[in-house]
Amino acid sequence: MGRAEARQARQRGARRAARGRPSGGKRTGIRRFFTWKKLLGTFFGFILLGMLGFVVLYLVVDIPEGNAAAKMQSNVYKYSNGDVIARTGDVNREIVDLDKVPKGVQKTFVAAENKSFYKDEGIDFKGTARGVLNTVTGKGKQGGSTITQQYVKNYYLSQDQTVSRKLKELVVSLKVDREKSKDDILAGYINTSYYGRGAYGIQAAAQAYYGVDAQKLSVNQGAYLAALLQAPSQYDWSSATPTGKKLVKQRWNYVLDNMVEEGWLGAGDRADLKFPKPQGPKAPPGREGQVGYLVEEAKREVLRNSDLSEAEFEAGGYTVTLNIDPKKQKQLQKSVDAKLNDKLNRKKNKADARVQAGAASVDPKTGKVLAMYGGEDYVKHYTNNATRRDYQSASTFKPLILAAALENGSTTQDGKPITAGTVYDGTSERPVKGGDVAFAPPNEDDVSYGPVTVQKAMNKSVNSVFAQMGVDVGMTEVMETAGKLGMDVKGLPAVPAQTLGSMGASPLEMAGVYATLDNHGKKVTPALVGSVEHKDRTVDLPDPIGEQVIKRGTADSITSVLTGVVDDGTGRAVRNSAQDVAGKTGTSDDNKSAWFTGYTPKLVTSVGLFGEGAQGTDEQHKQVSMRGAAGLPRINGSGFPAEIWSAYTFDVMGSPSAFSLDTDMGAAVAPPPDPTSAPPKEPTKEPTKEPTKEPTKTPTRTPSKTPTQTPTQTPTQTPTQTPTTGPDPTESGGIPDDPEDGLLGRD
Repeated sequence: MGRAEARQARQRGARRAARGRPSGGKRTGIRRFFTWKKLLGTFFGFILLGMLGFVVLYLVVDIPEGNAAAKMQSNVYKYSNGDVIARTGDVNREIVDLDKVPKGVQKTFVAAENKSFYKDEGIDFKGTARGVLNTVTGKGKQGGSTITQQYVKNYYLSQDQTVSRKLKELVVSLKVDREKSKDDILAGYINTSYYGRGAYGIQAAAQAYYGVDAQKLSVNQGAYLAALLQAPSQYDWSSATPTGKKLVKQRWNYVLDNMVEEGWLGAGDRADLKFPKPQGPKAPPGREGQVGYLVEEAKREVLRNSDLSEAEFEAGGYTVTLNIDPKKQKQLQKSVDAKLNDKLNRKKNKADARVQAGAASVDPKTGKVLAMYGGEDYVKHYTNNATRRDYQSASTFKPLILAAALENGSTTQDGKPITAGTVYDGTSERPVKGGDVAFAPPNEDDVSYGPVTVQKAMNKSVNSVFAQMGVDVGMTEVMETAGKLGMDVKGLPAVPAQTLGSMGASPLEMAGVYATLDNHGKKVTPALVGSVEHKDRTVDLPDPIGEQVIKRGTADSITSVLTGVVDDGTGRAVRNSAQDVAGKTGTSDDNKSAWFTGYTPKLVTSVGLFGEGAQGTDEQHKQVSMRGAAGLPRINGSGFPAEIWSAYTFDVMGSPSAFSLDTDMGAAVAPPPDPTSAPPKEPTKEPTKEPTKEPTKTPTRTPSKTPTQTPTQTPTQTPTQTPTTGPDPTESGGIPDDPEDGLLGRD
C-alpha cells in the first residue's frame, strides 16, 4: 500500500470514529434502536392510528337529540342550618328566528367569536387540540372553539371539560356543519347562549339589558351582547369592577373593528357608534329584601373559587349552602332598621334618600360570613352595599399604617422606634417631612393636638400623625402590608394621600382585614359559601383561613391600640364594660362615606354608610354627600355605623370574652397618659428604649371609663420623647389636589 492510500485509510477511520462508529460500520448503544427512519415511521404510525380512530368515531357518533332545555334544573341556596333561602334556575329563554335579528347584529356575534364562520368546516382543529392537551395536562379550560362547536356544546352536549366530550364535540360539529345551514347554526348559537342576568338566548338578553325585543337591537347594542358572552358576570356593566368595564369596552371595540375588517360595517358608521351602557337589572321574583344580595354574591363566589363556567352553573342541579346564620342575619337587618332606616324619611327628605348602608359579619376563627346586609331591598337597590368597593375606606385604613410600622421595625425621622407610645406632632396641616411630594393634610375640623402619642392619635384619628407615619414607614411598605392583610391595592400608587384611606373598599373586605388582626395575623378571607354539592361532580372551595401574613405580635399590638379607640376615642359609642372591643371609625371629609369596623374575640363586623344619588334624580348612582341626613350636619362613623354595630354585636355575641394578646405595648388597657404640653425639645440621636415589660398573653381588662380612673397596668414606656417634626414652616407645602374629590380620613 502506497503512502497516499495509507493516508486515505487513516482519514476514513478518523471520520468513522468521530461519528461514534467502529471501523467495521456497525451501530452501537442506543443508536441501534433510534434512527431517523424508525422515528419517522413511529410518528407517521401514530398519525395514521389517530386518523383511523377519528374515522371510527365519525362513523359511530351520531348527532344526539337536543337536550339543553331538558337538562336545566334549579339551583338551591340554603342557610347554614339547612333552611332554604331560594331556588333559582327557571329558564328565561324565548327562541326567535334569525330573520327577527337585524343582519348587522347577527354579524356582531360572528365578528366576536369566529370571523371565518361562513368559510370554515365547523371546527377549529388547532384550538380543539390545544383544549384537549390542556385538559389532559390539567391546565384548565381553553378557548378557540368555533361558533358551530359552541352551539353543539350548548345544545347537544354538556359543559363538562373532559377529553371524551371534546372529541365528541369535534365529530358532532363536523356533522352538524354538513347537515345544517350556517344560518341555522348561528340562530341556534345566539338562542342557546347564556348572557347573564338569568337570560338565555338573544331575545331574553335584549330585554334584560336594553328593554327591547331582539329585532330592535342596534349594532352597537348587539356588539355589547356579543362581547358579554365571554364573561357575563364580569362584563355586566351594572356590577362590573373598573377592570371589568375596561375589558368589556375593549371587547366591544374588538367586535366592531372586526366587522369593519370583514366589510360588514363601514368605517364612517363605526366611528359614529358610542358604547351603549345597558339599563340596570331587574330583580327576579323571590329575591326581595336580603335574599337577592345573598344569592347573587354566593353565585359570584362559587364561580370565582371554582372552575365552573357560568353556563355550567346555571344549568342547575347545585345545592349551595351558605355560612349565613339565620339568627344573626335577622338581627343584623333588625339593627340597621332600628338604628338607621327607621330614623330616615327617604320619600320626603332628599338627604335621607341618599344614604345607603352595607354590613358584613365574619367569624375570625373560621372565616365564615355569618351575616350580610346588602341594602334596603334587592328589588329596589340592586347594588350590594356589603361588597361594593367604590367608596373610600377613610380612617379605617389608619391601623394598617401602624401595622406596617410595627411589622417593619420602622422609626421616625429622628430614628426613634414607632410604637403606641411614640410621640408625633399632631398639628393640623403640618407639612409632612421626608416625602417626595408636598403633603400637609388637615385634621378633622382643623383641630391641632400638638405633641401626641400614637395611641391618642389613633383614638382621635389625627390625620397629620398618620400622614407622617406613612412616610416614615415608606408608602410602598404600607401598601404591601395592606395587601397582605386583605385589601385590594393592586395598581394603586404608593403615595402619602393613601394614608387618609383614599382607596376604595367594601364592608366585606374590611371585615376580612380586621378579622386577620383578630386572628393574630393569620389571613382570613371571608367565605359566604360553605359548600357546593352536585350529584355528578365535586366542587372544592378554598380554605378561608390562610397562612400567617404578619407577626402575631404586630396583629395583637394593633388590637391593643384599637381597644383604646373604643375606651377613650371616637369609638366610645360601642364601649361595653363586660366585653373586650377593638375597632376604628372612619368618615370621609366630604361625607360620602362613614364607617365603623370593630371586633370582639369571637366576631368581626364592618358597617359602612355611603352617599349615593337617589333613583329618579339627576344624581342617580353618583357618589354624593350625606350631610343633612336625619337632620344632622354630618354623618360620622361614630354615629349610625357604630350604633348599628353595637346593637347587632351585643345581641348575638353570646357570653362575653377577653382578648388574649401577645404584645409588649399593653394588652386591652387604657391608653398611656398624654405627653407634656411643654414646647418640643430639640431632637436627640439617642433611640427610644424598648419597654422592659414581658409580653402579656392573658390580659386583665381595665378600660379608662372616666378621667379620674387609674389604670391598674401602667405602661413602662414614658412618652417623653421629642415629637417628629416636619419641614421648616416657611417652606411651601399644601394639600395636593385629589383626583377623587379630595376625600380625607376623619373620625
